[in-house]
Amino acid sequence: MKIIAAPNAFKESLSAVGVAESIARGVHKVLPDAEVVQVPVADGGDGTVEALVAATGGQIIRRRVTGPLGEPADAHFGLLGDGHTAVVEMATASGLHLVPKNKRNPMKTTTFGTGELIAAALDRGAQKVIVGIGGSATVDGGVGMAQALGCSLLDESGRDIPRGGDGLARLARVDISDRHPKVAGVEAVVACDVDNPLTGPKGAPAVYGPQKGATPEMVKKLDGYLVNYARILKRDLGLEVDRVPGAGAAGGLGAGLMAFLGAKLKSGVEIVIEASKLEEKLAGADLVITGEGKLDGQTAFGKAPIGVARLAQKHGIPVVALGGALAEDAGEVLNHGIDAIFSIVPRPMSLEEAMKRTDEFVARATEQIVRLMLLKVNR
Repeated sequence: MKIIAAPNAFKESLSAVGVAESIARGVHKVLPDAEVVQVPVADGGDGTVEALVAATGGQIIRRRVTGPLGEPADAHFGLLGDGHTAVVEMATASGLHLVPKNKRNPMKTTTFGTGELIAAALDRGAQKVIVGIGGSATVDGGVGMAQALGCSLLDESGRDIPRGGDGLARLARVDISDRHPKVAGVEAVVACDVDNPLTGPKGAPAVYGPQKGATPEMVKKLDGYLVNYARILKRDLGLEVDRVPGAGAAGGLGAGLMAFLGAKLKSGVEIVIEASKLEEKLAGADLVITGEGKLDGQTAFGKAPIGVARLAQKHGIPVVALGGALAEDAGEVLNHGIDAIFSIVPRPMSLEEAMKRTDEFVARATEQIVRLMLLKVNR
């Protein structure tokens, strides 16, 4: 029997790699000789690097970079098993979790460290760069990232503008003649699951600014700065990015990656599934087990378990999803390729205890799923 273990991470509890291992352990408790193919997945946010590195036999490469407030930060990127695809999670270098709550201010935070990670990947010979852009601390339009790659973003006097959202107030000209030489030959893909434009009522400052520490006054200023930024990108680079769906992701980093790396925006889970070669690994499978920390109505909107389920459904393979919690609307996922859902929690308990024992509970729930599946086979 062949079973595919393709879970997302159980956030703040167990990585996708750990969940896949727990599923395999549960299967082997019942079927010691079963083939369990572990394909940890993600949707472009936290855990994307680890999931893809594990699925492809790649490696994690660590770098000291510039954090969102300009301080040193320990970050990493993944080099996949093919040797030429790099995966960058911008949050490891420019994430909100790196900024203390009392210092969150998108006027000051920068994506410079994300650019340093991309440059490091290019220096390692990456021909394709996948950038996951969830969890940012910034609303700088990706200007810091561009500066780290050698692009010049200049004020009226021809001087480099300061880093951070506030630096955009001085932007007068963009020059990419000194951009990192390997950018021109790289394929860049952005893992993006939001469709916000760069500016306006649904733009980066209005929607994401407040969660990064922006006051209403800051939101208004940043929106104006980004309107000017989009105008300059169109004038100097011939690129119109303002209204492109996803341009406003990660405080406008989506726009910056399109403008300075020629990146294409794509669904995060689709990128991960493609890079992990999940479809190839489904051949001959009898069951797929997926899941994530909480299954709810939002899971149905393009999150990792649904991406897995739709692909399995295409090949006629049944799919079971595990969740640390099942919301009242979790049944919505049953309309999108998942055949059954199960909570891993065996009895009432505190969230703290449940999260500490996720590894154990995933294995136990998987064991019971396999036993249930065998009832029809054995009788």
